[in-house]
Amino acid sequence: MNMLTFMFSLSLALSAILTVLNFWLAQMSPDSEKLSPYECGFDPLGSARLPFSIRFFLVAILFLLFDLEIALLLPLPWATQLQSPLLTLTWTAAILLLLTLGLAYEWAQGGLEWAE
Repeated sequence: MNMLTFMFSLSLALSAILTVLNFWLAQMSPDSEKLSPYECGFDPLGSARLPFSIRFFLVAILFLLFDLEIALLLPLPWATQLQSPLLTLTWTAAILLLLTLGLAYEWAQGGLEWAE
């Protein structure tokens, strides 16, 4: 119990010291350019509300969808050590088939092409 109290006290003191050090080192006096909405160094030339192509959103959604489905395959090396590795490989094949069919569908629909 004594070691646990020591570790708790040490971690509490270390976090307090790091927090104070952070506030002390991070103090700054920002200038007008830093406080402006755009930090790129020049004034905006036009409106920021210009419409742009919906293709950017579609590509982003497709990326998230395929990235999420790939994340489902990450535990595969540990899942093959279960009692039924054949069932695991069946589910893996089903996920890969779903990914392949989805990619083929998007390709056939023209969702991956930028030119309209």
